[in-house]
Amino acid sequence: MGLVSWLIAVPFLTMLVVVFIPERQWKLIRWVSATGTSIHLVLTGKLVVNYWQAAMPEAESMKHALFTKLYFVERVPWFESLGIQYYVGVDGISVAMVILTSIIIFTGVLASWYVEIRVKEFFALLLLLVTGVFGVFLSFDLFLFFMFYELAVLPMYLLIGIWGTGPKEYSAMKLTLMLLVGSAFVLVGFLALYHASGMHTFDLIRLSEAKYSHEFQRWVFPMVFVGFGVIGALYPLHTWSPDGHSSAPTAVSMLHAGVLMKLGGYGALRIAVYLLPEGAKMWGVVFMCLTTVNILYGSFGAVMQKDLKYFTAYSSVSHCGFVLFGVATLNLIGFKGAVIQMFSHGIMTGLFFGLIGMVYGRSHTRIIPEMGGLGKVMPWLATCFYIGGLASLGLPGLSGFVAETHVFLGGFFGNPWTSSVLTKVLTIIATMSIVVTAVYVLRGLALVFQGPITNPHYEELTDATLPEKISTGVLVATLIVVGLLPFFFIDLIESSVMPIFNRLNM
Repeated sequence: MGLVSWLIAVPFLTMLVVVFIPERQWKLIRWVSATGTSIHLVLTGKLVVNYWQAAMPEAESMKHALFTKLYFVERVPWFESLGIQYYVGVDGISVAMVILTSIIIFTGVLASWYVEIRVKEFFALLLLLVTGVFGVFLSFDLFLFFMFYELAVLPMYLLIGIWGTGPKEYSAMKLTLMLLVGSAFVLVGFLALYHASGMHTFDLIRLSEAKYSHEFQRWVFPMVFVGFGVIGALYPLHTWSPDGHSSAPTAVSMLHAGVLMKLGGYGALRIAVYLLPEGAKMWGVVFMCLTTVNILYGSFGAVMQKDLKYFTAYSSVSHCGFVLFGVATLNLIGFKGAVIQMFSHGIMTGLFFGLIGMVYGRSHTRIIPEMGGLGKVMPWLATCFYIGGLASLGLPGLSGFVAETHVFLGGFFGNPWTSSVLTKVLTIIATMSIVVTAVYVLRGLALVFQGPITNPHYEELTDATLPEKISTGVLVATLIVVGLLPFFFIDLIESSVMPIFNRLNM
């Protein structure tokens, strides 16, 4: 096993260890989970260093490449008669998503230190879910990709249905059914790609060499894009997201919004646009229109919310719209913006939902009008909330500014296959969300943390514990580092985005 396989195996092995620990030793379960995710964080750091040393000297040669170059590839035949293999590796986009997921699961475990009901099952399912996520980001065989994709989705039903709050059974069922509908679209698209290629393989890189007809791409591209768009909260298939967010426990919300929704943007870019460039040209403007609705609808929806989780959930719908908008621009700058937005929004939303769980655990309410003055008793949590909020509205110096700037520039510059006037109009409309975002973020934070303490009970509340400070501190530091040193992140992904863009110009 190489490094890439260990990145998938470590959370799975940690899950197995957790399963064999007696339920009564719940403290040990917590520490084993934290240790496993810490080891994964170290392995991720090693991956970044190794990738940088291997790929950066070759970055210049990828500017005109038509096919993605993978590093640290591991390939083992699995079902040879069907052309299925265990095929994993990384490029810059994969590395970025692995960094995101590794940070979110580490901080999510620390934010779940409060869980006391069925602790073993909770952490085991959480680790199983994240095993699937890592598998998706590292797989380059479509069958293996889909298997890990389903592994990432299905544990959500139990995690929300058992440990959630509010109408958790309804939310869990709605989320699972809608994501399975999206999975059905993706599966049909994958089988169509496999059959039409005539290559008898699910190998993503080999499939990119196939000559798919324009007519084939015309109907398969929207199927694959919409299939991934469901998990990316594409309008109007986004309605599962706010309910799922609001009912999920803290760590699940962090993984759900921070990582799981990014599978949509990742699949749309990595598979739909990469394998079906002519289909992307035909349908790109349609999805630009839908994602513009995403961006504005989510922003205005957040303004109207009184529950902190729904407030953040609608914000996520808007910000995930930026990801798919960047993909739909069919522009190199837009593609880079989409990947950076996936990372930035993942960290930012993971921070928000972690903080909401911590505030709720103390105040026992998520209703914004019932709060007020909490900054006086929770200065650490309030500071982290403000930094995350400023990143959300695109303040320069934080990661949100870098991501949104690239997405908007990509939309404004447009592409040769879509009316430049239309792309500019859609981009200008989408930028209006910045004002709306500033309104709901600053207003919401003021109502929760500023002013006098409205409830005498709140004066006795405590600030973040040490595990909570570590968890939120890591996320805040990441937002700042990416905001101040964006060139590192841009260099990391650029050589991997270039082949996807170049294929549009073939």
